Amino acid sequence: MLRHGEVHNPGGLLYGRLPGYHLSELGREMAEVVGEHLAGRDITHVVASPLERAQETAEPIARVRGVEIATDRRLIEAANVFEGKAFGVGDGAMSRPGNWKHLYNPLRPSWGEPYVDQVVRMRGAIDAARDAARGHEAVCVSHQLPIWILRSHVERRRLWHDPRKRQCTLASLTSFTYLGDEIISVGYSEPAIELVPAHLRAGGARGAGA
Repeated sequence: MLRHGEVHNPGGLLYGRLPGYHLSELGREMAEVVGEHLAGRDITHVVASPLERAQETAEPIARVRGVEIATDRRLIEAANVFEGKAFGVGDGAMSRPGNWKHLYNPLRPSWGEPYVDQVVRMRGAIDAARDAARGHEAVCVSHQLPIWILRSHVERRRLWHDPRKRQCTLASLTSFTYLGDEIISVGYSEPAIELVPAHLRAGGARGAGA
């Protein structure tokens, strides 16, 4: 499970599921680094979220492995009512009265797609990728929050959390190993970490990236 690379977002908006947000030049470099990192792996299936930044991150891997990019909408970013607005961790948005009506239940969460719904669709997506590459490896390109929520579910952690503590930085790999149809282990690596800006390395949650 690969998080996409850096996105060109000069307005600093929470872009969510909005179309038209592409990788930055640095993000494209991250994708190439990950493609090289995975070149020797037994990858027979590459699938991505329909959003541009995910498709563009998948492209170098598919090219190196000689496969087509499949698209699975279940890998898409989580829905969020603040989409299209400047809304980041630590920017004071939580204190704005106009936002309070969306912030009453952080456990669900009330401002966007329920965490449980994210678990259901993401688990369905990786199970489908497992079946498509059974006996080999698959790469699924998705987004920070759905990847983290899936990992939290598999590792039996609570789903509500502090976004600043997510271990899912730009262009990182969260790996799920199956034995038959069951996930038996989870791994995490950051093959493009040298390209990730220092302020995004801890959790990759600051600002509008997702």
